[in-house]
Formats: sequence, C-alpha cells, structure tokens
Amino acid sequence: MKPLRLGDILQELGYINAEQITAALAYQKEHRDLRLGQALQKLGFVNERQVLEALGRRLNLRIVDFSELTVDVSAVEKIPREVAQKYDMLPIAQSGRTLTVAANDPLNYYAIEDIRQLTGMEPEIVLAELEPLRRAIRYYYAEVSARKAASRANSSDMAAMRTEDLAIDISATGGDTEAPIIRLLNSLVQRAVTTGASDIHIEPFEKETKVRMRIDGVIIDYVTLQPALHQPLIARIKIMSNLDIAEHRVPQDGHFRARLDTGSDINVRVSILPTVFGEKAVLRILSGSTRIEHADHFGMDDETYQRFLPLLDRPNGIVYLTGPTGSGKTTTLYMVLQAMADRQVNISTVEDPVERNLPRINQTQVNPLAGLTFEAGLRALLRQDPDIIMVGETRDAETASISVRAAITGHMVFSTLHTNDALSSVVRLEDMGVERYMIANSVAGLVAQRLMRRVCPQCAKTVPITEMERDLLDDDITTVRRGTGCPSCNGTGYKGRIAIHELVVINKEMRRLISAGATQEELTQTARRTQGMRSLRESAMELVRQGVTTPEELLKITYYED
Repeated sequence: MKPLRLGDILQELGYINAEQITAALAYQKEHRDLRLGQALQKLGFVNERQVLEALGRRLNLRIVDFSELTVDVSAVEKIPREVAQKYDMLPIAQSGRTLTVAANDPLNYYAIEDIRQLTGMEPEIVLAELEPLRRAIRYYYAEVSARKAASRANSSDMAAMRTEDLAIDISATGGDTEAPIIRLLNSLVQRAVTTGASDIHIEPFEKETKVRMRIDGVIIDYVTLQPALHQPLIARIKIMSNLDIAEHRVPQDGHFRARLDTGSDINVRVSILPTVFGEKAVLRILSGSTRIEHADHFGMDDETYQRFLPLLDRPNGIVYLTGPTGSGKTTTLYMVLQAMADRQVNISTVEDPVERNLPRINQTQVNPLAGLTFEAGLRALLRQDPDIIMVGETRDAETASISVRAAITGHMVFSTLHTNDALSSVVRLEDMGVERYMIANSVAGLVAQRLMRRVCPQCAKTVPITEMERDLLDDDITTVRRGTGCPSCNGTGYKGRIAIHELVVINKEMRRLISAGATQEELTQTARRTQGMRSLRESAMELVRQGVTTPEELLKITYYED
C-alpha cells in the first residue's frame, strides 16, 4: 500500500482542497528551500497546528504541549544549546538508550543524525509548535546553565578551600578561580529573567548558602552552594555594582546593567546587608519586558481607568501611587509618563534608581554620596522649566514639602508613598509635617495598588468554596477557580499577576473635608458616596468572582483592611 503524502492527508482532514495543493506546489518550485507544509502555511491555506497534525498522522508521531509537559533537565543537557537552537530541537526525556526530542521539522534528517552522533542515543521524535518550542529552549537552557555553573562552582578548588584561605584579590580580572563565580552569577541572572523572577536572594547560613528567587511574589528555593563560595560571589556582585568590596560591616546599595543571551539589557538593583554568617545580597531584576494586564489602561480595569484619565489633563497637582514595596507602583508610573510624553511637555524625574530608560523623558539618578538626594534633585528640577515631575518616592518631610509647593506653583507631580490604602496618604503626609490645607490644595488624586497572583490557566479547576471561605466571600460566590499545579506554573497553581486599584479623586468636597481635619473614616465614606470609590478588597473580591484569583490572595488584601 502506497503511503499517503502530506498534501493528501491535509486534504483528507478537510483543511485544504486540490486547487490549494496545486498552488502550493507551484509556489514550492519558486522557493525550493520550502517543504510543501511550509509553502501551504506561507500561502495562508493552513496553520502550523494543522500541518503538525498531518505530519503526526503521516509519520505516526505524537504532538506535545509544553504547558502540560514535564521536561527532564538531565535530558536537555545531552546536547549543547547551540545545536538545539540551530535545529529547533529540544531533548525532553530519556529512557535507556532512547532520547525523546521535541522538533518542529521531523524531516530534518541531518539534525536527527547530528543528535544521534553527539549523544550516542537513538532519537525519538515528537512534534511541537515552533514558538513554544523556541521559548522552551531558552527557558530550559537557562536552567541548565545555572545548574552547571552552580555545580562547577561547588566542585571548584575555591569551594574546597576553607573560608580563612579566601583572602585573595577578587577584584582582579581573570584567574581560574574567579571564572566559576562569574559564570555562576551570570547564569543566575539569566535564569531569573527567563523564569520571570523579580528578585534573587543569596543567603548565607552556617553550613551552606541558599539561592532563592521570588516569582509572582512568592520566594522559591533554587539552588544550594558551598559556604566557601559565598564571599567570592558577594565580592563579584559588589564589583559589578561599584560597591566597596573591603567593607563587610554596613549595608550597601548599588546597581549594574547586564546583557542577556537574547541581546537585551536589564538593570539589576543590588542591596547588601550584613548578617550573622556573612553578607546577604538581594538582586532586584528591573526588566522592561514584563507582561502587564490592561497595559493600554495603565494596568487598571475600565472603570478605574475612566476615572483616572481626567487627572492627567490637570495643569497642576500631585498624584500619589501608594502601596507596599513590590506592588508595581513604579511600573504604573512609567506607563503613565510614557503616555504623557507624547504631548508637547517637558517631563523630568528624580529616581532611586532609574529602573527603565524612557524616551522623551529626562531622568535623574539619585546619588546620596555625591549630595544628590531626592530633595536636592527636586529643587534643581524646579529650575529646569518642567511641566511634569516624577519623584520616585516621597520619603521625608523635605521632599513632601517641595512636592506640595511645586504642585501649588503650577506643576503636575507624580510620586509614590508607602501606605496601606489611598486615603492613608493624607495621614502620612500630615505625619511628615505637611499642613492639612496644603494637602487639600495640592493633591489631585490618590491611587492605592496591589498585585494579586492569577490562577494558572493551564491547570485551573472550578471547585466549591469551603465553610471558612463562605465567611470571607460575598454571598453570591459559591465556587472558585484554583490551579492544581503543573509544569507551566512550577507546580504553584498560579501564573502571572494582575493589579487592583483603589482610586480617590480629590474633588471640592474632599478638599473641604481635608482642610477641616476630617478623619480617614469620614473621608472614605465621602469618597464612596460622591465618586463611587471601590476599596482594594472589593476589587479583589470581583477578581475572585471572575475566577481570576483565589480567596487566599484576597486574604492578603483583607489583612490590610481589617
């Protein structure tokens, strides 16, 4: 029996007709480097999934989905990254002498033979779509690189030394002992970026050093290092951040830029803190490629966005974004500034640090050692004829006072505060020494923000609520969605985060109440009555109702409000 050709299978499946096959064959003659399936895709007759289904039926191969797949990292290590990227093929499992390889083009016999020769194993091909396959190659080779670097560092001569033998000139470039440390740090940063981690924690203990990463707001263990590697690793971080490598007794802060394998640059903010067993380092990854829900609405839902938009048309006033560290305040401010940069205005910022370079915006980096504080930078900015000013953080009374005066004298000011909700900002500013009447006349709007983890779409299941959750949730919520844990979400049940907001516009009535010394509770009731303000808890409850997040995430918001 004659085997069916790919075109015949696609026709049999009802994806194409005879005329389209003829057109594709003619196109293939003009482009001899294309196979029939590729020609059909180029002409728009079929999509990639349909071609894979036909190839699978023709060659008796199964199709895999990386979101549902557990990849064996030891199998990935069987072939070099360069080979995987060259052929778009990724080893995903091994059993005896058989190596299972995910490929988009199963007819690339040269690639299959190369893998056979390199590994000494028999490749078993499975099919995968091209873009998910390429993402998986980047992701898993970052994992392999980090683990190899940690393994090399742990097994190096340096790891075998006693701590007291490590009095070497780490600041010198080159050297055999330094190379494992350089590779280790580079691979840790690369790994953090590919997994979407926001922070790397390097923590010294008596008998080991723990490396942990914060992903979607939760810290997970990553790798354990020999204690003798800790000091050289911290020294390497200090060198890259222009910190004092001889100082071990006081905290230090700095930052550096790193170039990734993809060619893109990222900023890394560094904090060093002395602990009992050595210096702990936290590296904050400041990546401009983070995916943001409702990015065209500054991460806000439609209702909040429509109420927020008029604030951007005001000629003067302050808009404060509030929330704890890591709640996405700076990211939201950057989105707002980028939208306003298209206008004919002069925008200047004072930041610590500058987390992302923005076009058409003049950004200034705080440098306390040189005397450039938020206060000094803000004073200087006011002589630069600005229309819009962004102060990275209002930390002290002097900065708050200058910001208020800038707003009253005709400037639009954006800044951040650390408060639990929007109207707590009034109390916070008053605590900093700003008079109530000055707050009332300068503040235009207050936005509280939180980030909530999203339920993983790959493994989410709808389940009934528990008795405990019934007391927490609104009466109309009887079921919730929860992730069961899968490779896509690292077994956590969550994938990505979404922002919620509490917006208060300071209108005429709110200004009168603030000047009269009204309590926070009175201000909250007025904001609800006059402008329909939704609290953070109500916004979070709506996301639970929609199945976007879980009651556990809601509890974090409720904690602040109770």
